[in-house]
Amino acid sequence: MTLTELRYIVTLAQEQHFGHAAERCHVSQPTLSVGVKKLEDELGVMIFERSKSAVRLTPVGESIVAQAQKVLEQAQGIRELAQSGKNQLAAPLKVGAIYTIGPYLFPHLIPQLHKVAPQMPLYIEENFTHVLRDKLRNGELDAIIIALPFQEADVLTKPLYDEPFCVLLPAAHPWTAKSSIDAALLNDKSLLLLGEGHCFRDQVLEACPATTGKGGSGHQHTTVESSSLETIRHMVASGLGISVLPLSAVDSHHYAPGILEIRPLSAPVPFRTVAIAWRASFPRPKAIEMLADSIRLCSVSQPAHK
Repeated sequence: MTLTELRYIVTLAQEQHFGHAAERCHVSQPTLSVGVKKLEDELGVMIFERSKSAVRLTPVGESIVAQAQKVLEQAQGIRELAQSGKNQLAAPLKVGAIYTIGPYLFPHLIPQLHKVAPQMPLYIEENFTHVLRDKLRNGELDAIIIALPFQEADVLTKPLYDEPFCVLLPAAHPWTAKSSIDAALLNDKSLLLLGEGHCFRDQVLEACPATTGKGGSGHQHTTVESSSLETIRHMVASGLGISVLPLSAVDSHHYAPGILEIRPLSAPVPFRTVAIAWRASFPRPKAIEMLADSIRLCSVSQPAHK
């Protein structure tokens, strides 16, 4: 039994396809197939049920793969312990961020981090919170930048800054005459929202409860949904409707003056708390500390409430 074989079965369990798993492991499909079969022969059990259309874990295979994942994490921990004896700021850091934070934070964060830790380049991934959570847990990412609340066993979190929400309007919208917008007004049929799976969508709906309709049906209010804040910005610019943005996304565009307008929401202004999360066992605490400090320095928002 080798770590390579364990990596084969974990990857195959995730991909459920020999070709895709082999590609992720950077080996040929026959090499991966032989490695998996060798491990099954050694253990004397079938880890996978194979058919022409699918590869599925057997019941005993599920337990074996779960244990294999733990072994791989421990092996990675040994490598990281060795690395921790060296300069903690002299190796790449794998950082993930949710879609509504990454595009607006990284252009400011990377130059700042390059000043203070020039030997610590970032591997960057943007994704949904639940995907980043899984990748943090299995070691594919070292730290993730998410919005609270966020809880995960054996994972530490540190609030970084609070970010208020703003209303994005077409320049010709009548509400531009207002100095601020009451969240209770955000209940017409032209509110543009992110699609399901984005935590910012849920935070907007929570901040503007009228958007879910009356009587608890949750479906009386019809929204136009999009996959990104930038697509929503384009639709607002075209006059399709209005939307709500986090403050960091307000000025990140290339539209000429006179097309878009921003108004704050009336007090109490809804906001989200952006935080960093990392495994408690991660052996480069100085790298996490440097990353967190750099995020705070380049943030356009307020320090997080303690």
